Amino acid sequence: MKFLAIIPARYASTRFPAKPLALLGGKPVIRRVYEQVAGVLDDAVVATDDERIRDAVVAFGGKAVMTSPDHRSGTDRCREAFEKCGAAFDVVINVQGDEPFVRPEQIEALKGCFDDPATDIATLVKPFAPEDGLAALENPSSPKVVLDAQSRALYFSRSVIPYLRGVERGEWLARHTFYKHIGIYAFRAEVLRAVTELPQSPLELAESLEQLRWLENGYRIRVALTDAGTVGIDTPEDLVRAEEFLLRHPEFNR
Repeated sequence: MKFLAIIPARYASTRFPAKPLALLGGKPVIRRVYEQVAGVLDDAVVATDDERIRDAVVAFGGKAVMTSPDHRSGTDRCREAFEKCGAAFDVVINVQGDEPFVRPEQIEALKGCFDDPATDIATLVKPFAPEDGLAALENPSSPKVVLDAQSRALYFSRSVIPYLRGVERGEWLARHTFYKHIGIYAFRAEVLRAVTELPQSPLELAESLEQLRWLENGYRIRVALTDAGTVGIDTPEDLVRAEEFLLRHPEFNR
């Protein structure tokens, strides 16, 4: 099988305009993302709606493709980019353009999910640790996942799932393994085309989680476990935290 990484990158982010071009450890954020995945997969390309991002990617030797500014999601942007440059690939991995610390072993774990021919889509989860604290578990910006016995996603929610009946809330993390969703997705090529043509579903609209649309329509989402967290960059404050993370993890400076 041949794997292609597509990295959606928008310029006009509401909370952090020009985020892909912000410098992190002396390199643009988008370059750090690209370099983390380009050597692990058969190819990688940045999908953007802005010529400044395209030019920056080309300047450091990367590949970029221009896409429409009107897409609702990164998944839709990936589909357009795939149609323009991905005909030779079997699986598309959507790596967010604000995830500069995605690790090669996480990408390899996603690839391994497709050893099972029944896998339509793959994603990552990380177990919450007791030291993360209840506030992290209850944070609605950090979706949770419950899995079946074959490591397939049963449901994603911004609420804490499952609910531990009869257990004091302060003891939940010590009494059960809860899973945090890491928002990196891999799709079989034909599945990527199909899911982007589906209308938004009731559960997706309720929780504002597009992966619920896929589950509601019967697609099987295989889940790989990772022990490594990621530091996504949504705001300028996140960039400061990312700089601190980079200082503690010199392996990301290549």
